[in-house]
Amino acid sequence: MEHQPWWQKGVIYQIYPRSFLDTTHNGVGDLKGIIKKMDYLKELGVAGIWLCPIFPSPMYDFGYDTSDYYNIEPLFGSMEVFDELLLKAREKKIRILLDLALNHSSHLHPWFIESSSSRDNPKADWYIWAEPRLLKRRPNNWKSVFGGPAWSWSEQRKQFYLHSFLPEQPDLNWRNPEVKKQIFKILRSWLEKGVDGFRLDVVDFYLKDEKLRSNPYCPGRRPYEMQKHIFDKNRPENIEIMKEIRNLLEDYPEKIALGEVAERNAKIAASYYGPENDGLHINFNFNFLEQPWKAAAFKKAIEEWEGLLGPENWPVYTLSNHDVPRHFTRFGNCEARARVAATLLLTLRGTPFLYYGEEIGMSQGKIPRFRILDPVGKRYWPFHHGRDGCRTPMQWNGYRNSGFSSANPWLPVNQNYKEVNLAAQKKDPNSLFHFYRTLITFRNNSMALQKGEIQFLDINNPQVLAFRRQYELEKLLIILNFSSRKQTAVLPSELSGLKLVFPEKKAGIERQKKQLNLSPNGLGIFRE
Repeated sequence: MEHQPWWQKGVIYQIYPRSFLDTTHNGVGDLKGIIKKMDYLKELGVAGIWLCPIFPSPMYDFGYDTSDYYNIEPLFGSMEVFDELLLKAREKKIRILLDLALNHSSHLHPWFIESSSSRDNPKADWYIWAEPRLLKRRPNNWKSVFGGPAWSWSEQRKQFYLHSFLPEQPDLNWRNPEVKKQIFKILRSWLEKGVDGFRLDVVDFYLKDEKLRSNPYCPGRRPYEMQKHIFDKNRPENIEIMKEIRNLLEDYPEKIALGEVAERNAKIAASYYGPENDGLHINFNFNFLEQPWKAAAFKKAIEEWEGLLGPENWPVYTLSNHDVPRHFTRFGNCEARARVAATLLLTLRGTPFLYYGEEIGMSQGKIPRFRILDPVGKRYWPFHHGRDGCRTPMQWNGYRNSGFSSANPWLPVNQNYKEVNLAAQKKDPNSLFHFYRTLITFRNNSMALQKGEIQFLDINNPQVLAFRRQYELEKLLIILNFSSRKQTAVLPSELSGLKLVFPEKKAGIERQKKQLNLSPNGLGIFRE
């Protein structure tokens, strides 16, 4: 049998370390908290965890502004604690992915401090600097993703520097061979330490137009969206960088590079896999993450992604992360829908990513204006409340601060923590947690779900999603009712002898000859 790497077979769990578990009683989660909950992650059945940035940082963007790529942020622990985390993870056969922001560093990184000191220092060209236009105007019209111009003035150098995000996050000059050499050295150092790969932040921004040409205008809701970003991101040369990273990782078997390309255009996102499957191992599809609660919409997004990747590339799917509102709330704060969403995510061809708390139905937090910390929320309130709401502390139990911390948490715990928490759901065999855990176990034991091909069925009902997963002799049929009303699905004539294998009870599906009657939000996995 052809070998299948771990990241294709298993489920990966994203942890926002600040919000997972605080063991130092300062209101902020830490690495020891993750170590303490490693048994829980094993029980849940995940194969790997992706840690949002844990490197030293002044925290203007909560770790995505790195000031030292070789060490651990003291707020989270030390290198000794990280070594302990790696050891504990290996014992539990759980892999570790680190989150690296390599498009930019912190403005307090020694590289930028040196680069900004003069025009003729050894690192003068390690960041993107440009001369002002007439009357000290900025070099071009590029905008920051977080608002305002993408250029800030340096009085020391009498030049502008580029920052695609915050002014405190200056963009590295990936066209400088020395910069690339140092970044690849960083990758190798963590691989040698034993991490299993990287989630690479905003890889679509790495290279910019050499001539720094202005972007053309287009209709949009806010300034950043009123430009076609053809010169400040997604340059064709970016794919060559992905190929170089992939080539570096070939020296480390089973290690992976996962990319973030925050594009609604799935074709652009797919291009980062490389023309011959020689780019990133896997890449997120944000088009899937942004779909409305409609079976037809998800089907269209999945078929598009499958068509773009083809059988030789491996898909990735997720429904929530640290940058978008939690899907439990996006889909109506409805547990029945959450079960349908979980079944979809965990039965598609590809690697599913879960976001911490998703397995217990954590909802989007409501953050009072005076408690907003996210720079996006601070700038755009009340039009955008920022990303704090999806980063609230994990709800472990019904006691003070939901068991997250004995101190006041850095963000407020969701108000429903006494009803929605892990301890309560562990006691209830019909809870969402047990649904996730049982489904993950089923997936971990099914070759059809781990590596089988996918085929959608035409069942004459746009409210219902039906698809088959097959690998060798194992054949599964997945039926999902996205409607809050009863629905009927007419099965193809060749399907017979179906046996319900998940869930074992309360599936909400009744079979009547070649017709399936589905209760509202009914779901089922059948073995053919």
